[in-house]
Amino acid sequence: MMDISLGQTVQIDWLDNIIEKHRAKPGAVLKILEEIQEYNKHKYLPEDTLKYISKKIPVSLAHLFSVVTFYSFFNLQPQGKYTITICRGTACHTRGSKRLLDHLKSYLKIEENSEGDEHDPLTTKDKKFTIRTVACFGQCALAPVLAVDGIIFSHMTEEKLYNLLRSFERKVKKKK
Repeated sequence: MMDISLGQTVQIDWLDNIIEKHRAKPGAVLKILEEIQEYNKHKYLPEDTLKYISKKIPVSLAHLFSVVTFYSFFNLQPQGKYTITICRGTACHTRGSKRLLDHLKSYLKIEENSEGDEHDPLTTKDKKFTIRTVACFGQCALAPVLAVDGIIFSHMTEEKLYNLLRSFERKVKKKK
């Protein structure tokens, strides 16, 4: 039996079962990719996994890449345990979200990749945190807004941000 990498070794049978479970359903490609990414410890889709799926469905690898790069919830790089998403919409921007983003990157010691786009997710080396930005959460009256793993935090200040980060760091230490 052959193994394929998903950030960890996963048997081909497991991938085949997911593919077969969704193959005949509407939106099969999305469902297959979502389930496989969700299983991955670092919540991403490695290229070798996409190549395997491409051969099994069959769908071109180019098509899979177009799907994965179109939808922001898919990842091609390993993600952190916690995802912090900062709103960069007009209301949040005018109330300091750029400053919060800069302080967050500095606090977590994240340096942007010079080849990347400012909207590309950034992940700490220890894979504890990933920072993302969105154009707008639609929570303008609560600006500036950020989310941690989908939970919205409003009227965010630098002090609130640091306290929030410290609480997550304590959680991580307790689980060790």
